[in-house]
Amino acid sequence: MFMFSNQPKANPQNPKHSTFFPKEKKMSVACVEGSTLTEFVEDTEAFERCVDMQFDMLDSDGDGALSCSDLRRRPGRLSSMEFELQSEEEIRELYDTLFERFDADQDGKIDREGFRTLMAEIVLAKARGIGQSPVLIIVQEDSLLMKAVEHGLSKNQ
Repeated sequence: MFMFSNQPKANPQNPKHSTFFPKEKKMSVACVEGSTLTEFVEDTEAFERCVDMQFDMLDSDGDGALSCSDLRRRPGRLSSMEFELQSEEEIRELYDTLFERFDADQDGKIDREGFRTLMAEIVLAKARGIGQSPVLIIVQEDSLLMKAVEHGLSKNQ
């Protein structure tokens, strides 16, 4: 596994815009195998620490549960940059599906444990999709995938 880090470069004609990625998000390119993601999820302590950090960022009102309004206030934070390119209708349908599956008591909120389960399923699905052949992926600096890559790199040192 390896990783190239790309810091956004300033655009001299408009210093507020990056020439690589919109909204000046820090991105990296990593070569990843599915086992990297699986091993991250299996390291329960590391995985839950990272997922809990994501949960805390998303829980905008600090009530210890995620509602649809919490997630709408933080677009793109749940998944990836592609998420930000989806229509409002697609995002609403995604949230409806997530809440139907992971809102254990159907109160319109996903608690921390439900969020851990959700994120584990997402990461493991990505691991199955990647398989054992190395693939290059672009990862956002603060994403769960970046945490998995960093975890894998730390294990290989």
